[in-house]
Amino acid sequence: MKANPPKTALKFLRWFCREDYLEEIEGDLIELYEDYYQWSPRKASWKFTWSVIRYFRPTFIKPFNRYPSNNIAMFRHNFLLSFRSFKRYRNAFFINLIGLSSALACVLLIYLWVNDELHVDKFHEKDHRLFQVMEHLQYDEVIRTTKETSGPMAEAIMEEMPEVAYAAAVAPPHWPGFDGFILSVGEKNVEATGQYVGKDYFNIFSYDLIHGSADQVLTHKNAIVISEALAIKLFNTTEGIMGKEIVFQHEQPFLVSGVFKSVPINSSTQFDFVMSFELYKDIKFWVDDWGSLGPHVYVVLKAGTDVSLFNEKFAGLIKRRFPESIRSPFLKRYSDNYLFSAYENGVLVGGRIEYVRLFSIVAGFILLIACVNFMSLSTAQASRRSKEIGIKKVVGSRRKDLILQYLSESVLMAFFSMIMAFMLVALFLPQFSEIVEKQLSLTYDHALLFSALVITLFTGLAAGSYPAFYLSGLKPVSTLKGKLNAGSNAGWIRKGLVVFQFTISVILMVSVWVVYRQITFVQEQNIGYNKDNIIFFDVEGNIMDNMETFLTEVRRLPGVVNASGTGHRMIGHNWSVSGIQWEGRAPDDMTRFEVAAVNYDLIETLGIEIKEGRSFSKEFSAESAKIIFNEASIKAMQLQEPIGRIVNFMGEKEIIGIVKDFHFESLHEKVKPFCFILAPGSENKIMVKIEAGREKEALDGLRDFYESYNAGFAFDYQFLDESYQAFYAAEQRVATLSKYFAGIAILISCLGLFGLATFTAERRLKEISIRKILGAGESGIVRLLSRDFTGMVLVAIAIATPLSYFIATTWLENFAYRIDLKWWYFIGVASLTLLIAWLTVGLQTLKAARISPTECLKNE
Repeated sequence: MKANPPKTALKFLRWFCREDYLEEIEGDLIELYEDYYQWSPRKASWKFTWSVIRYFRPTFIKPFNRYPSNNIAMFRHNFLLSFRSFKRYRNAFFINLIGLSSALACVLLIYLWVNDELHVDKFHEKDHRLFQVMEHLQYDEVIRTTKETSGPMAEAIMEEMPEVAYAAAVAPPHWPGFDGFILSVGEKNVEATGQYVGKDYFNIFSYDLIHGSADQVLTHKNAIVISEALAIKLFNTTEGIMGKEIVFQHEQPFLVSGVFKSVPINSSTQFDFVMSFELYKDIKFWVDDWGSLGPHVYVVLKAGTDVSLFNEKFAGLIKRRFPESIRSPFLKRYSDNYLFSAYENGVLVGGRIEYVRLFSIVAGFILLIACVNFMSLSTAQASRRSKEIGIKKVVGSRRKDLILQYLSESVLMAFFSMIMAFMLVALFLPQFSEIVEKQLSLTYDHALLFSALVITLFTGLAAGSYPAFYLSGLKPVSTLKGKLNAGSNAGWIRKGLVVFQFTISVILMVSVWVVYRQITFVQEQNIGYNKDNIIFFDVEGNIMDNMETFLTEVRRLPGVVNASGTGHRMIGHNWSVSGIQWEGRAPDDMTRFEVAAVNYDLIETLGIEIKEGRSFSKEFSAESAKIIFNEASIKAMQLQEPIGRIVNFMGEKEIIGIVKDFHFESLHEKVKPFCFILAPGSENKIMVKIEAGREKEALDGLRDFYESYNAGFAFDYQFLDESYQAFYAAEQRVATLSKYFAGIAILISCLGLFGLATFTAERRLKEISIRKILGAGESGIVRLLSRDFTGMVLVAIAIATPLSYFIATTWLENFAYRIDLKWWYFIGVASLTLLIAWLTVGLQTLKAARISPTECLKNE
């Protein structure tokens, strides 16, 4: 006998539905009722009626009979449905909100940093015509590229190259000693950073002058141009100060010839004042030598100049002036230098842009992980919402209407998450700015708001796309019966999404660990001299004329082990030459040596080990005619039994010692040739070795003695080991940021895993109850429910391990001296990931395993 649906339910449907719709769904309704009837003939009528009454309420039926033509009404309707969905599935809502807001906060922070990086030095009006002179130095088969050139370069360019509108040489502010000049007005002393620049400097760069003309401010050697901030510090005003006197280093008076607005924070060059480069040439004899490198040169090309053609003509300029040179100059756009500064064998290979790309990718992955969470939880809830979807489709809802509803829901979720993300960014921006060493600010300008809107829409559409198409594609009959025909595929997709999440998390965790180990290796590596407890400070004031007396008194201070003077900070390049001659040197040998002009006891102060021969000593005469090389120098010169051999460098010099190789560059580079010459009176730094444990006593004594001996000068010192770490500032930032981002990625992944575990446990409550009745223990149930998740995490680890190995190996290739990748790095990260996953899933499944079977089963 054919089972017929109850009349009450059909009357309810006729009340709300159009007749044509009712005719279309009549067969489905009959099939649904028959399914109930087969299950329980006695309960079929009231279950069918209750289902219709429960799901066919006016709030569901009216919009789906025919969608309102008014777009605003449609929007209000979807908005209301989204709120009801959030309220009904509040656990999933909060999990998605936390995950998406955390990811969007990361994206916003990285956006602020990337945006700032991309705009550094872009504010100059002549940006498209503003270039810096670079040089390729050819050494046998190796090409070294440098920003440094010769002092006469700017004048030669103006003489030979009519395509150039302006050219200026600069002794930049990052040079040793340029960050601590003392400027005095009356009794007021101010420490400031300065540079020496050519007369057309303000015609080249857009540092706006408040007072003075760009053509005139640097025409005299005794002129000084100061910033607005420095003018206020010295004179308490910027008005009426033109022509007033400022004393430089308590010695030389200069006259204010101009005042410029303070340098923008998005300028890669920060300084407080400038003076004439012509004056610098009078101070430093080597600046006018074509064989020396040091100054930077900037040019502005005339409009319409082809840079490629210009570089072809420009390449031979140095050899026309200095025939034996191995250098060939070229122009590079100035504003590109900040991001694109790394060269390998004369080829541009990157620079800071690599970190911009890296963290942009990291931001994308973190956002993708959060979107995956949303997809996973939404598809996992399909069984919860299946009847809702089935009823809507039965009463006439079109698929595109459902897609629009669910996409609206996900976009609204993304909108809420973006609001919370802005709150998180405002909270953590000061700490983030400190890590990246930038003055970032959250200004709600058009660019930021537009970018936030685009990110929000992208996130909402990306996160909601799959759930929307998946849920809207469910068949009404199957959903109303509780049978999801796409369940198997959806299950595999959810597992794939979880695997993807944890794969990215494992890669990030391995990367953080490798970066940490490499930085630790760098910090603990024996660099060939003892940089611990050594401070250095500038030679200035009375010290310049009384070096020996000063050093003698310093050595007598309590807590001081030794002290000496040097013209080299032992960190980075300072003075390099290629003109050293020796017996057997090949005519085309252009080996470049780093040179340190030092005083007695410098080698002993630093603890550099003598491999062969001796150090400079007052017990011997004519020590200024002696020279000491490192091992790399002797290897490059191919000298046998070098002690006693004569080389020609600033006159004939006898080799008296060979020191073991030490690193004066970062461990990115191999040790290069280095030599010491004795040149008392030419030092610009003093290095002091302090006894361990007596640092405060020694520094207090040094400060008192320095300020009494050098009145008017501040005792501004730096620790050598801290300065050495500046080599790895970029890596330190990467390590710190990666640590936080990896933590957020694993947190978001675990949130998704927690949500899926919660949902899975809820779906299997009856199964759990039956198993407990049949004697299953809590531990067995926990293992059962955790088994699938464990498998997914293990698959993620298997995929991530080779990928992370490749990424780590590629990054470590940037270091000439690096760690070996140990197998336990990967096993350790894998174990930690698995432990975190077990804790995340285990806590939830344990809660489900402890539920009372009676309470669960009696609700059926």
